Amino acid sequence: MLQKIDASGAGQTPSVTINRADYTAPAYWIDTVELCFDLDATKTRVLNRMKLRRNADLPVQPLKLDGDELNLARVLVNGQGTSFRMEGSQLVLDNLPDEFELEIFTTTNPSKNTKLMGLYVSNDSFFTQCEAEGFRRITYFLDRPDVMAMYTVTLRADKAKYPVLLSNGNLVDSGDLEEGRHFAKWVDPHKKPSYLFALVAGQLVCREQRITSRAGNEHTLQVYVRPGDLDKTEHAMVSLMHSVAWDEARFGLSLDLERFMIVATSDFNMGAMENKGLNIFNTKYVLANQATATDADFSNIESVVGHEYFHNWTGDRVTCRDWFQLSLKEGLTVFRDQEFSQDLCGEASARAVKRIEDVRVLRTAQFPEDAGPMSHPVRPDSYVEISNFYTVTIYEKGAEVVRMMQTLVGRDGFAKGMTLYFERHDGHAVTCDDFAQAIADANPASELARLLPQFKRWYSQAGTPRVHAKGVYDAAAASYTLTLEQSCAPTTGQPTKEAFVIPVGVGLIGADGKDLPLQLQGEAEASGSGTRTLVLTQASESFVFTGVNAEPVPSILRGFTAPVVLEFDYTDAQLLHILAHDSDPFNRWEAGQRLAVQRAITAIKAMASGAAPAAVLDEAYIGAMRQVLAHPNLDSAFKELVLTLPSETYLAEQLDVVDPQHIHAVREAMRQQLATALQAEWETVYNANQDTGGYTPDAVSSGKRALAGMALTHLCLAANASGDPVWPGKTLQRFKDAGNMTDRFNALTALVSSGHPLAAKALPLFHAMFKDEALVIDKWFGLQAGAPDRNGNILPAVKQLMKHSDFSLKNPNRARSVISTFAGNPAAFHRPDAAGYVFWSERVIELDAMNPQVAARLARALDRWKKLAEPYRSAAREAISRVAAKGDLSKDTHEVVTRALAD
Repeated sequence: MLQKIDASGAGQTPSVTINRADYTAPAYWIDTVELCFDLDATKTRVLNRMKLRRNADLPVQPLKLDGDELNLARVLVNGQGTSFRMEGSQLVLDNLPDEFELEIFTTTNPSKNTKLMGLYVSNDSFFTQCEAEGFRRITYFLDRPDVMAMYTVTLRADKAKYPVLLSNGNLVDSGDLEEGRHFAKWVDPHKKPSYLFALVAGQLVCREQRITSRAGNEHTLQVYVRPGDLDKTEHAMVSLMHSVAWDEARFGLSLDLERFMIVATSDFNMGAMENKGLNIFNTKYVLANQATATDADFSNIESVVGHEYFHNWTGDRVTCRDWFQLSLKEGLTVFRDQEFSQDLCGEASARAVKRIEDVRVLRTAQFPEDAGPMSHPVRPDSYVEISNFYTVTIYEKGAEVVRMMQTLVGRDGFAKGMTLYFERHDGHAVTCDDFAQAIADANPASELARLLPQFKRWYSQAGTPRVHAKGVYDAAAASYTLTLEQSCAPTTGQPTKEAFVIPVGVGLIGADGKDLPLQLQGEAEASGSGTRTLVLTQASESFVFTGVNAEPVPSILRGFTAPVVLEFDYTDAQLLHILAHDSDPFNRWEAGQRLAVQRAITAIKAMASGAAPAAVLDEAYIGAMRQVLAHPNLDSAFKELVLTLPSETYLAEQLDVVDPQHIHAVREAMRQQLATALQAEWETVYNANQDTGGYTPDAVSSGKRALAGMALTHLCLAANASGDPVWPGKTLQRFKDAGNMTDRFNALTALVSSGHPLAAKALPLFHAMFKDEALVIDKWFGLQAGAPDRNGNILPAVKQLMKHSDFSLKNPNRARSVISTFAGNPAAFHRPDAAGYVFWSERVIELDAMNPQVAARLARALDRWKKLAEPYRSAAREAISRVAAKGDLSKDTHEVVTRALAD
């Protein structure tokens, strides 16, 4: 039976909740896939030949293949026409033999694919994005991660328009065809799920590097970009080479393909995608040179290139059984890329800076998610749209769960566990339980093995645990008793929580600032000075340290050994002692943050009662910051972190009721105080942290530039208060003369962030200098949308930016640079007149019609609306309700806003 069915638009599968408990294996397995593409921007033809076999472990069932917006032209079983039916968007075939060959011919229009999922066109080139459920937009398929098959792919296209034709695996054949067309045939030697399929076709140029691995195998590494961008690919290539070498050295995991390719595109919903052997990247995480990229860009490229390469084993060779297991690959791989970046930093101080940066992301983004309407465990129990669960919980909190495993078994023990994991599961789709079991089984004498069932509550329970600590010193017994209590607030669907396994790094600091020897009651001798890891497994436990001859200052949660909130009633004197002396850099930084938070919260509460103090910061805090800036042995990057005040978002999370304007006013007052009180120190810091040689993005040089940039901002703020034009003038000149983007952008940021009138002169100059550099113009847009709000000036500026000839809502990078940045600018977004919420609701609805993933992420800007004070709270509810009432809302955005409105 031959039918032609237009399955686009009509008959979409209604939104349903998918539950982890309902998982069943597929009714059929797909062993091989042969795909042939005739690429055309408006009508691409896809011929899909598959060999399938019935899953003998299940009762006989129809074959149901997923599809989305496809035009179906032909279905053959063993070369013969066959009957079929459509159930929503699924193609259903009945009465199939146990083994058979299935041929499906479809067409699709990549030029109209604004969702950027499946096959789409960007800058006259073809790209794909198939994770999580994009392959069904290319052909009908069992589009689920536990169906792993061998792929052979033939691409055919106009040679002049699309001279480069790429897909997964190894190139086995290529050549010319009639009418100016050509072809390329690729074979992937490894089984993979459909979400790892990729193709690229277009006008591209390539940086190539031949390498020899430790195992003695030769490989070709390639980075493909648009013509004109090749000079910006060196750092990405170097990062890839470092990644290959690191994974082989650290975990014994070698590159398993003849070639490994990275391709950059400017139209991409995510950061990058680990398609087997053909990684597709957002240009943001590939393109960099000193003229166009900041130190942060260089660092992010290194991290993301590493992340996607490490997926070659943790995600590609071993993948997820189902999407509930997403953190199996993402949490583990974030942990691996964090370890990679720390190892490349070299010095302990630089490693500590990287760790603090990672924790700051977790606490600013993930902790609020854990307390909000989209709260979910690291291994979720249900979802409506899986794209909504590519979250900081899955990634960053998942990485912390893996890090706790390493803490409990040791660095070498974790490497042994990884080896066992691949020995057991290479080439299979598995679960988070399988991974945890392998790490424990490789270390049978470890705390992880002993506590594994309880430890796995980190996968099943949502929410951020709180650890309340209390210390009691007994002078007569020369002992110090530390009592730790844990709790976790209810979250959606989980009203009560069982005790977690929480490793807590602890040290005791003496009056001289040195670590004390640590000896627990019952131990024969002290373990030496430094840190002990206590393992909290009960609701409350006490640990008694003996041989303590004077009352110490406890340093708790050193290195941030667990993703928890630590509560300890530190005095100012204790925090100042930790800030000055702690051997643990994380807790040293954390002491400064606690001091700042305490003062900010006091001022915010006073402001709410109408009695805000004239000065937020006292001399003790300012003096401590002065000592940090002047300290001869502290790393510049560490100083910059300590002097960075807690963000407005982080401060909001410390309050039960949030007035964003009060928080903004207090934090701006704190910035101004630091600028004015430490003006002499900022001048010294700026002069001492200038580049003396050529530009390099190494950790030490980057830290110096970061601290110099911070100094410029504070000097401009001080000048605003005094009316002195000298430093703003120097900053403008620095902007003009800078030899690298970091220094130039730091100077521009100083003028914009301080609100100095010279910013109006610098901003158009910057645009004129870089009008042809899309990623730099993204920074230009974002800087203005994220500037401190002064009398409601940011929203009108954002509306004007959207009218700029360089703005396009269809490009995710550009949309995020303006709209998402604005929504993340608390005082600008949370306006008393609710205009920010109205603007947000209009943009969410507008974006949802073209790109639901981008819209859904923007929709989450009001996740925490229930904490808001009036009138913000009622206005926010009205804005969310306005979005939720839209009749044809995507399931991506609908899930976010309906969960936000739920009780």
